Amino acid sequence: MKASVFIGTSLDGFIARANGDLDFLPPGGGEPHGYDEFMATVDALVIGRKTFETVLTFGTWPYGEKRVFVLSTRPLATSPTGAVVERMSGAPADIAWQLAARGIQHVYVDGGITIQRFLQAGLIQRLIITRVPVLIGSGIPLFGALQRDIALTLRHASTPAVSSRVSTSLPPNSACTRRRSHSKAHKAPLVMRGR
Repeated sequence: MKASVFIGTSLDGFIARANGDLDFLPPGGGEPHGYDEFMATVDALVIGRKTFETVLTFGTWPYGEKRVFVLSTRPLATSPTGAVVERMSGAPADIAWQLAARGIQHVYVDGGITIQRFLQAGLIQRLIITRVPVLIGSGIPLFGALQRDIALTLRHASTPAVSSRVSTSLPPNSACTRRRSHSKAHKAPLVMRGR
């Protein structure tokens, strides 16, 4: 199973304000940055409970009929009509294994703590990060403390009209790859892949 991150951050690396507010991001996502094309490749999403609760305030469910797995040990708020939502809990490697066993081939991982946990577990193969040209000074960081360095390989960088995008990949010997071998205002993205 492939796990990817597609996220916007402030220039100083925050994905949301401390209260979860996303008001510094451009309305409607700003200029085209590949989100729709990315979502077309995704089978399901794995998000944290706080991200789920934030998404519920959007007014419109943004994921259509894609399966959304919300990581929480507590009961979830009621999902919108038509949303396919399931609560899960456990270690990231166990969750990845369960999703792969269900036939999910590509998962979109979203939410600060969820991204950090999956990254620390070596389960993210691709990061697509859009930097919005604004400094907010504090908030929820995309990256947290690490027990070791995580080497990335820059695959693509672009600078559309106002913002920048980077795409990177993570190492092919990540935990997700190893597990699979053992079991059958404006923004632009940054895409990186691990070595």
